[in-house]
Amino acid sequence: MDFKRLFKDQQYLNEMRPVFSKRALYSDTTENFVTPAEPVAYSRVKITFRSKRSNIDRVFLVCKGQRHLMFKESSDEQFDYYEVKLQLDDEKISWYFEVQTGTITCYYDFRGAVKRPDEHYSFVLIPGFETPAWAKGAVMYQIYVDRFRNGDPDNDVMTNEYQYIGGKSLRAEDWFRYPSAMDVRDFYGGDLQGVLDKMDYLERLGIEVIYFNPLFVSPSNHKYDSQDYDHVDPHYGRIVHDGGRLLEDWETDNTRAERYIRRVTDPENLKASDELLIRVVQEAHRRGMRVILDGVFNHCGSFNKWLDRERIYESQPGYEKGAYIAADSPYHSFFRFHDENRFTYNPTYDGWWGHDTLPKLNYEGSRQLEEYILNIARKWVSPPFSADGWRLDVAADLGHSPEYNHRFWAKFRRAVKEANPEALILAEHYGDPSAWLQGDQWDTVMNYDAFMEPVSWFLTGMEKHSDDFRQDLLGNADSFFGAMAYHGANLAMPSRLTAMNELSNHDHSRFLTRTNHRVGRTNSLGPEAANQGVNPAVFMEAVVLQMTWPGAPTVYYGDEAGLCGFTDPDNRRTYPWGKENHKLIDFHREIIAIHRDNREFKTGSTKWLASEHNFLAYGRFTRSRQSVVLLNNNDHEVTQELSVWELGIPREAVLKRLILTDEKGFDLRPQETEVEAGRIRVTMPRTSAMILQYVDELGPYLEKQKVRRNFWFK
Repeated sequence: MDFKRLFKDQQYLNEMRPVFSKRALYSDTTENFVTPAEPVAYSRVKITFRSKRSNIDRVFLVCKGQRHLMFKESSDEQFDYYEVKLQLDDEKISWYFEVQTGTITCYYDFRGAVKRPDEHYSFVLIPGFETPAWAKGAVMYQIYVDRFRNGDPDNDVMTNEYQYIGGKSLRAEDWFRYPSAMDVRDFYGGDLQGVLDKMDYLERLGIEVIYFNPLFVSPSNHKYDSQDYDHVDPHYGRIVHDGGRLLEDWETDNTRAERYIRRVTDPENLKASDELLIRVVQEAHRRGMRVILDGVFNHCGSFNKWLDRERIYESQPGYEKGAYIAADSPYHSFFRFHDENRFTYNPTYDGWWGHDTLPKLNYEGSRQLEEYILNIARKWVSPPFSADGWRLDVAADLGHSPEYNHRFWAKFRRAVKEANPEALILAEHYGDPSAWLQGDQWDTVMNYDAFMEPVSWFLTGMEKHSDDFRQDLLGNADSFFGAMAYHGANLAMPSRLTAMNELSNHDHSRFLTRTNHRVGRTNSLGPEAANQGVNPAVFMEAVVLQMTWPGAPTVYYGDEAGLCGFTDPDNRRTYPWGKENHKLIDFHREIIAIHRDNREFKTGSTKWLASEHNFLAYGRFTRSRQSVVLLNNNDHEVTQELSVWELGIPREAVLKRLILTDEKGFDLRPQETEVEAGRIRVTMPRTSAMILQYVDELGPYLEKQKVRRNFWFK
């Protein structure tokens, strides 16, 4: 063999090779690059890596210290696609790519092309871990029931109905009054009938999933202090048997709260309320919507029938004695008492974070408690209730040790999935959730770290409670993408595509209020300050980002109507029926439709395109559809030139505009942007967002003809 001639030929080829393009390199763990995307254990999986056509020498998949050479299996006009097939066992695998061209070597992981790999950013696949297909990218709507709609005034909590946390229950006479500083026992009358009355509204808005804050019997309006896990609260449901005295102003003894006791213990009231929830779920399902319930299993409430600190159940037929009432209660082991020598009325139980109104449940000390809660988990996702999943409150706190916590959630998953394999298990969690997201416990999380916080800092400079303003984070694109990448890497793709992406919720200030950069809370600034100086254009930028980012975009009731509010309790204002911002509602309806109608926003791949101070551009794409999302958070117009060919858009093409938002509102009029040499030039108004889309009309056909295309390009 003439090695000298061979060397010269190789040298010539290297010189003629197009410049190495890192921008073209791409892979992820969506269905676009992993087949199947959610493989079962002990199966084979195909992993694909993309590069610019005829641009690299070789690529290796590096997994468990082994380098697997990938082979070019197909090409199109712009890219080569390399593949490797791996045999899985039942253990999680992680990998990155090593790319070689000439003397150049680079690596590719969750961040993109990098000089050196980092284990934190490795791609992850967990055999056997799948999340419900309906939940991937589903548009959710969170309803805090008491504040949404009063459909049945006969079930309203009455003033002086009972005593709770230093005061009496209060029925607010004015639907539009701001929440009081001590809001926990104030009620506006929202109920499940009100939700039924507004099903047409939710359907027209485009909602796919209703997430209810807790519905079970409880003395508070938030209901995170459960009184009876077995039944819907009749104040949200139906009151068939009513009557009995209210407390006098001077009374604090709930054993005399006859009206309340009858309402929440009467079997007919409880049955009718449960049946109303069945009707709500059935109606949602009829309209193609799902329903998620809120489960508060770390702690219960001091009114809970197992404890009965308020002696609500002590004299009621059909109820066992609570653990507070008597040491021989069948529920004594459900709680941890510090003074076991007290045989009656024992107040020495553990409270969550020391709150005696929130008794901590003692799972390690009671197999009976564990099985009871697992039965509750099964009950509500099974017929006739048939809810579609659980949101789990403070889920990482459950139990007295991390070891038990993980064991319990594994049992919980088995119980729920056996009862309803299509149910979603979604947990509240702050910090790294990966220990719970290994396919054996939770499905996903409320996405604070990899969505709410980075979005809030970038677009408003505000902390999610409105407790701080950071000028250095406002418009800081590097910080935004860095946070999204670092925290996003903690979520395997089944979790990422179903993560609850919120801008606001019941625990944090309303996003629209954060746009005014006012640091404080309602007790220091007053509720009116939450409405002042807000910027709807920034809010619309955030919603465009929310509806185009991987995950399940979740609208907190009233956000779409322009509702403002500082953090709890001001974020729990009533829905402004009759005073809605209809332009914002129309905008939400249109952007939700864009999200739902374009598959790339639900399960497509994501690629950063460009970033500057107060400017972001990224793409969502499949092999046949590509969209470009641009946000200009500057207070002035900007013109940007950016490359888009790396999304799979032809180098000479036309993009159509799906939507433009700015200070004037939103614009759906179609406009075209030309792609020249793989680049576009766009001018964006101040404080604006834009979505541009290219659709390869032949894409679906060409996908089916992949084998023939492979032959042509070989």
